Amino acid sequence: MMKKEDEQIKNIKLSEISPNPYQPRIHFDLDKLDELAQSIKENGLLQPIIVRKSNIFGYQILAGERRFRAFETLGLDTIPAVIRELEDQEMMILSILENLQRDDMTALEEARSYKNLSDRTNMTHQEIASKLGKSRPYVSNMIRILQLPEKILEMIEDKSISPGHARVLLALDNQTEQEKIADLVAKNKISVRELEKLVSGEKTTSKNKEGQKNIFVNQVETSLSRKLGCKVSVKTSKHNKGEIKISFNNLEELNRLIDDLLN
Repeated sequence: MMKKEDEQIKNIKLSEISPNPYQPRIHFDLDKLDELAQSIKENGLLQPIIVRKSNIFGYQILAGERRFRAFETLGLDTIPAVIRELEDQEMMILSILENLQRDDMTALEEARSYKNLSDRTNMTHQEIASKLGKSRPYVSNMIRILQLPEKILEMIEDKSISPGHARVLLALDNQTEQEKIADLVAKNKISVRELEKLVSGEKTTSKNKEGQKNIFVNQVETSLSRKLGCKVSVKTSKHNKGEIKISFNNLEELNRLIDDLLN
């Protein structure tokens, strides 16, 4: 690899530069891109982009794709760049590192970048973790998040639930139940810690006929009890039939419940 002290800054035509094929980021904020373009127009480029020579044509971006896109927006022909010699694996790792250091990636972009690195290079999760300064369980759990249903991945992307919630949901084997619980988490603003208790079976207010705790039923009971202001119990059978029992202490409370339910 070329030593850093031997690196030189060179003006390269934008037409000769292509995006990083290993870029982990998918989404670029257009408003922020416009802000960067205006800043470059007024103050010039403060830091050159970094590229490597392509085996096919021209150069590929290692770092600075936002700066490159801003130059395109401004209609400029060339951009200052540092040229480095990098193998594919080195380029993938450095691309991930650049985005991690800037906190630019979404959770799913980070997870997919780890999986891509593992699939393309056969690096173990421990090797990836060591290279990126992460723990092995962290890398493994981030990759495992991608096994969740697409609906939940969309909820992570729009931040309805957090990656922490998603990792807890992995403990559930049934995808339907995972989706139901994810919906409850988003609707009721359940914390990761509360979800951990729910999934691990620390909440014991309801059991099905087979004696196994039903997490979905537990949360339904809690939600209904909060909404109605009284104790609610739900009993279900293995055929998903059952009954809802609402408890009240006096006629005044009964009348209030009737008003709440009918209005």
